[in-house]
Amino acid sequence: MQIQEKVRVRFAPSPTGYLHIGGARSALFNYLFARRWGGSFLLRIEDTDRTRFVEGALNEIYDSLRWLGLDWDEGPQKGGECGPYVQSERINIYNKRADELLESGHAYRCFCTPERLAALRESQEKSGGLTGYDRYCRDLSSEEIERNLKDNVPFVIRFKIPLGRAVIFEDLIRGRIEYQSDVLDDLVLIKTDKFPTYHMANVVDDHEMKITHVLRGDEWITSTPRHVLLYEAFGWKTPAFAHLPVILSPDGGKLSKRKGAASVMDYKRGGFLPEALFNFLALLGWAPGDDREKMSREDLIAAFSLEHVSPKAAVLDEKKLEWMNGLYMAEAPSSILIKEVMPVWKERGWISAGSSETDSNLLKIIDMMKIRSKRVTELAQNTSYFFVDPAEYEEKAVKKNFKPQAAERLSYLTKELETASDFAHQKLEELFRNIAENQDLKTGDLIHPVRLAISGVSFGPGLFELMEALGKEAVLRRIKRAVEFISSNPAG
Repeated sequence: MQIQEKVRVRFAPSPTGYLHIGGARSALFNYLFARRWGGSFLLRIEDTDRTRFVEGALNEIYDSLRWLGLDWDEGPQKGGECGPYVQSERINIYNKRADELLESGHAYRCFCTPERLAALRESQEKSGGLTGYDRYCRDLSSEEIERNLKDNVPFVIRFKIPLGRAVIFEDLIRGRIEYQSDVLDDLVLIKTDKFPTYHMANVVDDHEMKITHVLRGDEWITSTPRHVLLYEAFGWKTPAFAHLPVILSPDGGKLSKRKGAASVMDYKRGGFLPEALFNFLALLGWAPGDDREKMSREDLIAAFSLEHVSPKAAVLDEKKLEWMNGLYMAEAPSSILIKEVMPVWKERGWISAGSSETDSNLLKIIDMMKIRSKRVTELAQNTSYFFVDPAEYEEKAVKKNFKPQAAERLSYLTKELETASDFAHQKLEELFRNIAENQDLKTGDLIHPVRLAISGVSFGPGLFELMEALGKEAVLRRIKRAVEFISSNPAG
């Protein structure tokens, strides 16, 4: 695919809810396409439906995009030569353009009351035919129009759909799409409150903001023939259209809050890294054409093309997202991860409020545990035994590792550790091997019960690194407590 013109794309969310995964994927594909072709990525807020406005949603949309690294080139909080970028601030523009359509004969005033429209719909539904406006006001005489205007009869402005036409457009993902204009009703462009409908504002803004490519969800395919006709009525060049595949839940159904349609910030709060979610979303409906899955932002930009976007539905696989997040966590600098983990540690009282993000001991804990965690939240939870003595022991591991002879071995080990002058992990490993050899034991005969004693679980980072991080005092205290536990539970 070669593009000659300067690419300009936009993401245009409505503040009627928070930014969910489907919207984020659309924003991301627009961002990748713009960066791939050295173009501009615009953000536009479509807030003309004031009845559905959700308080706080707008700021969360901004925060979500920034957290994902989807920085817009023009838009709210950035500015640009095509502003304003919030539709409620552009009402005069839409009304001026609607007047142009009235003057050219491509639109008309509709004075039908809500009651008439409701009765019409009810009648159409009963008859089983097509529903939609019956064009009652389409051919009113100039005298009727003037009389209604003089009497201040409320009206909307409707688009006069040309009849008997085949409306054809080329979708960059799906190919040629054709609609018959007779199945399209005369859509409302301007409502009685002078606010535009989505269709009117969308087409006007895309033209005024010089959008070259419209990349949006496939739910808008049925709206596109109407938009094509509007462009034609205005005498404007139509942008290229690409309708992105729908995202389904893991069971193949529609995404819901319970099945993956969480907001972007929900994923942040759930312990996912922005780089991982970015990478994951890029592969929802697109593939680079090879076996790569973990790709940097730069690699994704260089490889992205609409030719490799599938028209088929994509399935949101959260297990795959967790797997990918684990890869990114393993590589993430501990100095970054600690910023996310420390608030949890402080909230739970594991560290003091004044603890520093540069504390070398805390950073070592992150180093040890990040490769064993798939989420930041899991990392925060799984580090509990670095700060708090285990209140209980893993039941299956107790039966295996806390047999009666373990108490004797742990007691002997305690005496050796008490005299140890160096608690570095290399020295501790050497001490364990020497004891095992002298006692005619396998090293594991010591390692497994000690790990359970000091952490409460049978898995985790290297034992000797764990012991070094905990420190001599905590290790001895926990082993002695385990000896008491074994002695009071001789069956093991």
